[in-house]
Amino acid sequence: MDSSIADVIRGRRTIGSFRPEIPAQATIDEAIELASWAPNHKKTEPWRVYQLGPQSAAAVVELNAGLVEQKKGLQEAQSKRKSWSAVPGWLVVTCLRTDDAFRHEEDYAACCCFVQNLMLSLWANEIGSKWSTSDVTRDPGFFELLKVDPAKERVVGLIWYGYPSVVPDQNRKAVTDFLVRLP
Repeated sequence: MDSSIADVIRGRRTIGSFRPEIPAQATIDEAIELASWAPNHKKTEPWRVYQLGPQSAAAVVELNAGLVEQKKGLQEAQSKRKSWSAVPGWLVVTCLRTDDAFRHEEDYAACCCFVQNLMLSLWANEIGSKWSTSDVTRDPGFFELLKVDPAKERVVGLIWYGYPSVVPDQNRKAVTDFLVRLP
């Protein structure tokens, strides 16, 4: 394997704390284009990407804070509002829905590959990201904010991105812990 690919894969981290500067739009656009090369059964390309601007992101922050307040109280809601408001870049990846159960699974898997490609491409440009599937991504208000019909698309993830202020350490199990070789 090309060492640069291996370095990107092994080096990528989920980033929870970002510096305030927003990465160049051209870099984000390139990452989205590269993500679209994800494998997908029958070449359905089922992913859709929504880039949130400041107003949309602020609306999601407030929607989430409201949901958190209902479940965990005002103090936790204020904490989430503060941390989420500090996120410089926002993308939402959705997957087109289908009535075919097999294709539904294949398309969702393709969208997950899309997100992984996106995150690796961002990381190769020193841009960190976090893939969230928090409660807000399933709330009817979230779909309204995106102007997305939940009968036609499902949310795969809310992707935050920006330059990391902290890059956490990480390790993985040894391959021998999960690889089973059959005769």
